[in-house]
Amino acid sequence: MASVKTLAQSQDLKSLPSDYTHFKNQHKSVEASPEVGIPVIDFALLTSSNLDHRAKAIHDLGKACEEWGFFMVVNHEIPETLTNPLFDACDEFFDLPEEEKQRFQTKNPRFPFMVRSTIGAEHEKVLFWRDYFRFFVHPEFYCPDKPQQFNDLVSEYAEKTRVLARKLLQGISQSLGLEEDYIEKAMDLDKTTQIFAANYYPPCPDPESAIGIPPHTDHGLLTFLLQNGVGGLEIQHEGKWFHLNAIPGSIFVNTGDQLEIVSNGKYKSVWHRAVVNNSKKRISLVIPNGPSPDTIVAPAEPLLKDAPAKYSPMGYLEYVEVQRTTRPPQKPILDRLKLY
Repeated sequence: MASVKTLAQSQDLKSLPSDYTHFKNQHKSVEASPEVGIPVIDFALLTSSNLDHRAKAIHDLGKACEEWGFFMVVNHEIPETLTNPLFDACDEFFDLPEEEKQRFQTKNPRFPFMVRSTIGAEHEKVLFWRDYFRFFVHPEFYCPDKPQQFNDLVSEYAEKTRVLARKLLQGISQSLGLEEDYIEKAMDLDKTTQIFAANYYPPCPDPESAIGIPPHTDHGLLTFLLQNGVGGLEIQHEGKWFHLNAIPGSIFVNTGDQLEIVSNGKYKSVWHRAVVNNSKKRISLVIPNGPSPDTIVAPAEPLLKDAPAKYSPMGYLEYVEVQRTTRPPQKPILDRLKLY
């Protein structure tokens, strides 16, 4: 099965194949930066021993989750000496022959390793301009043995992002008026479900008519995203699409469906998408962080003193499996759980 990367590099490609064509008006967006309100969370202040600094960071974190469902984290303590080699290793993986990449694919229903080249995707009426792979790194760890050092890089990055996620969720707990460790305990974060994914978007001959990933929300608690200096992430805010420009060295973070449920709707799971360009390849590294696979997710009990539960409880793994089989224009699984 050929990859989008192979298609993009073909000398025979003169225009965008019809299977990849989307409506052009879906792509209208506004350039966004911290100057126009994109929240920025300073992790150093959030973890500071100075109580005033920490209180301000917790307030800002809660405001970001409530108003945007999205923020950038700076001073997060994950060095470029780790992330730059990780980008290189992912690039090498996408360069592997198709049969070599497919060798790593598994059909484990709980913790699959998926390698996907979108050419030949049978269930999609319109194909997406990307190749990708994803695999679970916690509570069980999976990783291909190629390229060299990939396993070590992914393992270290996954561990550091788990620490980051836990600290952010502690701040989010407090921003909701909960105990610092409420989400940590309720979601059983010692067994947190963590996925490592990489997306490869080659230059596209008609980027206004194609899309990398269509609008969607994420199923977990918090999702982290890094990109190789090439933009393409867009989020929806107050009915408008914003094209995001990253602060150098920052990590994009968006809230997921389970955080919306736990917060009883106060913090919204944000709609986002990936657009493509006609000049540069874009690689994004994505880490969704969720509850443990066996957690039954429901609104936090202390929040129900002021308002009834807005969502029915559901097992997290069941939620993921239902979302995986839900395709537009079907109703999102989160909407099905809403009680009013």
